[in-house]
Amino acid sequence: MDATHILVVNAAVIAVCFAVLWLISIRLKDVSFVDSWWAVGMVVAAWTTYLVTGGHGPHAMALLAICTIWGLRLGIHLFWRWRKSGPDPRYVAMLGKAQSERGWSFGKASLMIVFAMQAPLMFVVCLPVQLGQYAVTTALGPMAWLGVALAVMGVGFESIGDLQLSRFKADPANQGAVLDTGLWRYTRHPNYFGDACVWWGLYLIAAETGWVGAASILGPITITFLLTKLSGVPMLEDRMRRRRPGYEAYIRRTSSFIPLPPRAP
Repeated sequence: MDATHILVVNAAVIAVCFAVLWLISIRLKDVSFVDSWWAVGMVVAAWTTYLVTGGHGPHAMALLAICTIWGLRLGIHLFWRWRKSGPDPRYVAMLGKAQSERGWSFGKASLMIVFAMQAPLMFVVCLPVQLGQYAVTTALGPMAWLGVALAVMGVGFESIGDLQLSRFKADPANQGAVLDTGLWRYTRHPNYFGDACVWWGLYLIAAETGWVGAASILGPITITFLLTKLSGVPMLEDRMRRRRPGYEAYIRRTSSFIPLPPRAP
């Protein structure tokens, strides 16, 4: 079996899953659950690859285990947040604009703006857990162990950041306030930073398996771009500026992405 076969099988699985979820979104008139699937779908791709290839060695096991832990933790967290808070305002605004300005139906808007875009992006981002399982390996080397450490740190960083934010929001006294303690004192987006660390760590594991694994570098590059330049930091901060009076001051003293000591006022 060659690497192309692995990619074709995963592309087909991802496409079918997104098609089913699109039909569900039409019935619910809500696409917000797709964020949860973003994480869980990558776990599906990792397991599909493992089953198709037969699980060749410790690199495949490391990629599978870390991706599964990361994806299930994040997917459950986002699903719980959706069930608790309801539709995501970002999606409501985007789909509402497409329906009002372009005359699209909800089904067409959700397909064109959400599902048809996220499916290929998911496929690209999770390239390390696909191509990194292609080669047969016998032991983890220095690069892979560095990747394991970086990915595990990323899972922990993201998990702690999400927990701190959930507890902050659960306190009525914090309504309208800005979280600037814990990890959020050193970076405005500890969850995004942790996410990027996970995928760069998984890439290092994959890259050690050979040129096929190394070719998956487009995955971590894509997720880092999405988080810092497109759908992550920019969209969230634009909304936070409008809703949180103290957010501008928070921006001035706190690093955007990489954790750093707070700047002087």
